[in-house]
Amino acid sequence: MCKLCWALLAVMILVTGGLTYKFMIQGDTVTGTDGRAALQLNGAERDLVLSEMRAFLVSVQQITKGIAENDMELVAEYASRVGRAAQQDVPMSLMGKLPIGFKKLGLSTHAAFDQLALDAREFGGRDQTLAALHELMNNCVACHAAYRIETISKR
Repeated sequence: MCKLCWALLAVMILVTGGLTYKFMIQGDTVTGTDGRAALQLNGAERDLVLSEMRAFLVSVQQITKGIAENDMELVAEYASRVGRAAQQDVPMSLMGKLPIGFKKLGLSTHAAFDQLALDAREFGGRDQTLAALHELMNNCVACHAAYRIETISKR
């Protein structure tokens, strides 16, 4: 009887580990025709990810305007808009489809925007803010170099 219990426990651990790997680490991806990881998202999920990217782009545009005009309050305002609070709207079903690398880049980008907002408010240095924005943009470049989105029929 004890051998059966241990065997069932081992099977459950393997299944749990496999599911954790699939939904927490690998996500729902295939290799795209250009060599990047292609995220397999339905239309609504794709729209959500792309709207978040557009929000990043609008914020970066306003942040650069704020830097150029030495308006650190504008920098802080737009950096805060896409900080960690903005990631609350992402449903868990979508998070399960995203590979761990994509999630890490996304989460660190939101955190970097929060830090940029804090630094702009606290220190207000144009050069420091521009350098921080440059570092933050490395996440955007890395993400677009590694990932693409493919729309699939709704699951």
